Amino acid sequence: MGRIVQFFREVGREMKKVSWPTKKELTKYTITVIVVVLFFTLFFTVVDLGISELIRLILE
Repeated sequence: MGRIVQFFREVGREMKKVSWPTKKELTKYTITVIVVVLFFTLFFTVVDLGISELIRLILE
């Protein structure tokens, strides 16, 4: 039981050392992630539709 308590104390000490992003940085990173996800969603949708159409043309 003592090892578990020690583990969580050390976790707490390490978490205090972490450099957390500011609100401005966090907002910037969140917007960047959303834009990249939307871009790749659109990209793969277009690629998927293109390949589907190509296969449809080959099979007809």
